[in-house]
Amino acid sequence: MNIRIKKGADIKITGQPKQEVLGDLKADVYAIKPDDFKFLHPKLSVKEGDTVKAGQPIIYSKDDHRITIPSPVSGQVVEIVRGEKRKLLAVKILADKEIDFLDFGKLNPENASREQIIEKLLASGLWTLVRQRPYGCIAHPEDKPKAIFISCVDTAPISADPLFIIKDKKNFLKTGLEAVKKLTDGKVHLTFSASNPNPEIFSGLISGNIETHTISGPHPAGNVGVHIHYIDPINRGERVWYLYPQDLAMIGELLETGRYNASKIVAVTGPMVSNPGYYHIISGASLKGLKVLLKEGHSRVISGNILTGVRQDEDGFLGFYDYTISVLEENHEPEFLGWLLPGIGKFTIHRALLNWFQNGKALPYNTKMNGEERPFVVTGEYEQVFPFDIYPVQLLKAIMVNDIEKMEQLGLYEVVEEDFALCEVVCTSKIPVQETVYKGLELLKSEVG
Repeated sequence: MNIRIKKGADIKITGQPKQEVLGDLKADVYAIKPDDFKFLHPKLSVKEGDTVKAGQPIIYSKDDHRITIPSPVSGQVVEIVRGEKRKLLAVKILADKEIDFLDFGKLNPENASREQIIEKLLASGLWTLVRQRPYGCIAHPEDKPKAIFISCVDTAPISADPLFIIKDKKNFLKTGLEAVKKLTDGKVHLTFSASNPNPEIFSGLISGNIETHTISGPHPAGNVGVHIHYIDPINRGERVWYLYPQDLAMIGELLETGRYNASKIVAVTGPMVSNPGYYHIISGASLKGLKVLLKEGHSRVISGNILTGVRQDEDGFLGFYDYTISVLEENHEPEFLGWLLPGIGKFTIHRALLNWFQNGKALPYNTKMNGEERPFVVTGEYEQVFPFDIYPVQLLKAIMVNDIEKMEQLGLYEVVEEDFALCEVVCTSKIPVQETVYKGLELLKSEVG
């Protein structure tokens, strides 16, 4: 299919990364954060003072003990961080100078069964890369998905290019694809940008039950939820699994070498970065070393893109699923008579405002909200940036009143928080839209499963 998205918005921001790997971001301490894994009920398998190897299980799911979160490095467990009611927030590991890997053994996916591949992914902890819709959580290994989606395009502002990240990993990519093909009896859907419909790195890899599609248009055209909605929509009781290209390469490396290698390439982007580009880093790394790349001033470091990422403090860590680190100027200063000014230098979707003419120009946006939460009224703004055949305002109001039947009827199975990110950006009422959607999904999962 060739999909053309018309509803949406591209937010142009300074700090786009150069297509170049500029170095390494090294750290002494790494962390595993259970909150990175949606709806996971964590249970510890280590204690402070334990020594671990890379790939060794640190956390496992109370609901399914086979699903584990592995250590990204070898070293010593130096701190277990808990919050209110002893909620597990993080497990910190002081890394060895040289990583010692657990050996999970090699496996040729061409000669392996579906069960053998799943068993290998579960044993190594890489099963966490396989996520499902609905809910956007880790897939259940006993499910049979009707399709698997792999998005090779990212349209979020100043985010990493998925194809650049894997440009030197074609062999691992091939092995990963061979494995993923066996996880479903349906199709494996690869989606590319219409501007690059046949990437060289995938040359010769498209065979069997793999189908390719192109997509164009403004953000959120790159969201995997949009691809699923237009290619193979989800109904109640159905499951669709999804991954990203770098996930495939990690799976391929595991099967070829027998090692869980958590090293990846991330884009460090944003107006407060002195030299935006790509860097080698290990998943869960402390972001303290990022300071040398930042300009002077107050910065907000975000693990992920600026629309859906998680704010990190000075002792923050890279999120498990994140391939972008975004840095914006921290600014909360009120503007005198700001509501009377033409708003030049601010993002808008309204043509009535003068700053609308600047939307095609990259500007150094900051964290200022330009207002506070107000009554939730119907304005038609959400529909301008929401390309799903779903009524977004009505769905949000059904979530707010905990009406599960209405949530199902209005299409909550098809969406997750990231699909509503632009709605939150343009919202005149300043409603925490993504947080609301998360609560709805949490309720729906607990009641319906």
